[in-house]
Amino acid sequence: MTAKSVMKIKDMQALIGTDPFGLLVSSVASDLAATHLPLIFERDDGIKGSLYGHFARATPHWRQLDGEEVLVVFNSPHAYISPRWYDTTPNVPTWNYAAVQVKGRLQLLDDRQTLEVMEKTFAQFEPSLLVDNDISTPEYRQRLLAGIVAFKIEIINWQGKQKLGQQRSLADQQGVVKGLQASNTPESQCLLQYMQTTKLGLGETV
Repeated sequence: MTAKSVMKIKDMQALIGTDPFGLLVSSVASDLAATHLPLIFERDDGIKGSLYGHFARATPHWRQLDGEEVLVVFNSPHAYISPRWYDTTPNVPTWNYAAVQVKGRLQLLDDRQTLEVMEKTFAQFEPSLLVDNDISTPEYRQRLLAGIVAFKIEIINWQGKQKLGQQRSLADQQGVVKGLQASNTPESQCLLQYMQTTKLGLGETV
């Protein structure tokens, strides 16, 4: 097994479902631009699925994107790995991670579709807003509609890699697990949780 293991589609989809905050990157007429956005993945929309999201209308990035191919990067979890954690020596410091890159074609949506994206967003991140009549009034939705530009990205290609030390010896893997368990950084704990979920890089501790 290589140090960087190619991810299966179901694992890439699961990662996006767990951490849907992506970096949307475009290059139009030599103008490179990027925006961080929460995105909603629809598995059965299109041949390879689709992503839905929205820009703040004041953000100029969306103005150049209708019909263009874009790249979306999801980079989580990740953490520093100390050479002291390995059983074998010598070693070098490294960084373990899981990351997904999605290429697709972006389409700007009309007002009706934008309202549907808003509903999807509420449903995924705060479902109670859908039935909160004190907040989610028609006037509230119209104000949101005036301030955002929604889009759909029909996915063309998936790429994912996870570098979790799964190619290393059993003793080295166990050393990394102990090192992450002892670390108090949120990144280390997220990476450890991901390893436990995927059962990769854990040695006999699974």
